[in-house]
Amino acid sequence: MTEHNAAGSRWTDLERPPLNTTALRRGLIVPGRLWTSLDVVTATGSTNSDLTARADKLPEGAVLVAEEQTRGRGRLDRKWSAPARSGLFLSVLLRPGPDVPVERWGWLPLLTGVAVATAVARAAGVDTALKWPNDLLVTVGGEERKAGGILAERAGDDAVVVGIGLNVSLAESELPVPGAGSLALANAVSVDRDPLLRAVLRGVEHWYGAWRDAAGDPVASGLQEAYAAGCATLGRPVRAELPGERQLLGDAVAIDGDGRLVIATEGGGQEAVGAGDVVHLRAA
Repeated sequence: MTEHNAAGSRWTDLERPPLNTTALRRGLIVPGRLWTSLDVVTATGSTNSDLTARADKLPEGAVLVAEEQTRGRGRLDRKWSAPARSGLFLSVLLRPGPDVPVERWGWLPLLTGVAVATAVARAAGVDTALKWPNDLLVTVGGEERKAGGILAERAGDDAVVVGIGLNVSLAESELPVPGAGSLALANAVSVDRDPLLRAVLRGVEHWYGAWRDAAGDPVASGLQEAYAAGCATLGRPVRAELPGERQLLGDAVAIDGDGRLVIATEGGGQEAVGAGDVVHLRAA
């Protein structure tokens, strides 16, 4: 598959040029570093599905980017779609190895969130916040909106595929669902996807290296502190919609050592939530 369509169609939308695969490879694939390959395809259903299917044939550090994703998946099997070249849609293959206990692999989507949030601030000049566990929020007209999401999936016994979807240049009329956001709507100083993608992948490499060097310890690597500092969920009243149609109401007070959200309930107790959908509530 190629990085653009047939001859003559490369510049069909001058406001949304295709990614420069050659320059991206030159800047990101360095011997001895994390990223080992980078492919950009014109369109696919899901980069996570494609990379997971090929995981056993690829070394760690493979990156797959799609200019358009037609069947992108978010958490809870939600659909994620956007016009061609309007965002970043990519997946990366990671093999944490025997040095990182499997029970700590749950930190990978949170780690990626920290990396993406930092990259967006640096490359696009947009202040972002993280909604537990893996949504990226921007502010549009004084309102918090989701502009990105992260989905981590196991690929065999020793690998994890982490997918990233980020709305970059979408206008209000192009948003996949009402209330979504994009970097453009949040007044980004730049919607150039090439430096943004480089910043995202360099950020993931930095945090993944620190986390793996610390055997996945979120405290020693600084990850737990960094995630908490950027997490908009903490300190707010929330409703957690849990498996089995159970709901939990309370205040989000901490991220624990396993990356779970700790909710203080009205009765004075605390419960750590590891999976579920969290809704930010307005303070009484």
